[in-house]
Amino acid sequence: MISNHIRELLADLHDMIMGSTLAKCAATDLGIQWAGWAVAAALKTEKFYDLAGSGTFILLAHLSRVWGGASHIRQNVQTGLVTAWGLRLGTFLFMRILKDGHDRRFNHVRDSPGTFFVYWTIQALWVFMTLLPTLMLNTEKRDVPLGTRDYIGWSLWGLGFAAEAIADQQKLLFKRDPDNAGKFIQSGLWAYSRHPNYFGEILQWSGLWLSASSVMQGSQYLSVASPLFVWFLLRYVSGIPILEKQAVKRWGSDPAFQEYIRNTPLLWPWPRF
Repeated sequence: MISNHIRELLADLHDMIMGSTLAKCAATDLGIQWAGWAVAAALKTEKFYDLAGSGTFILLAHLSRVWGGASHIRQNVQTGLVTAWGLRLGTFLFMRILKDGHDRRFNHVRDSPGTFFVYWTIQALWVFMTLLPTLMLNTEKRDVPLGTRDYIGWSLWGLGFAAEAIADQQKLLFKRDPDNAGKFIQSGLWAYSRHPNYFGEILQWSGLWLSASSVMQGSQYLSVASPLFVWFLLRYVSGIPILEKQAVKRWGSDPAFQEYIRNTPLLWPWPRF
């Protein structure tokens, strides 16, 4: 009995993955990232890496809604929220790299086409996995009345969007102040979390999954892997580990930094009393 149920679940998952709209989105995603790699490798630059990623999010959100053939309120809101996220973060990261001139993540990558290709391919995976609940939602013909999960999900997204935007702006202004040269930020939202921007990022995609789950059935609920993937990537792969290592290398012997590490949560914030 359990074996039959597992087989049915895997069959549903296979049909879901191979659905025409999802397949077209995956192919479009890969095509954009690999074209971006070809240009970036030829020019030996990473300046439009993040912009290409956020732009692909926006494009696929809208294409999936068009290809899905439905335009319900939930789908329109979800697509709009993804667009708002992509425009803000993509613009912020692009302007930052134009000012800085380079991204330290690519110091030993941009001159190696093969390694650079891996980075661009990983970005394609990041886009598709993160956006999967929205892609599923936008391919769904059924409409379910808006309910509690939608409102909670969109509220979580709003809280996460505000947290990420505020944290990014606070750090930007901190670094622009000449008096803060050589210092680390520990004010504003950074007093409650060492990575409040990443907290906001995780919250946004969790909220979008929660809303999209209102119309999910069976194996579609496995798309909860989306926010879990975002959390895992930021917590253990490309975000926090790299930044924490750089911070310890720079300020590890500073007593103020040691106190900050002891008293401030790594990711999930809590109030200071």
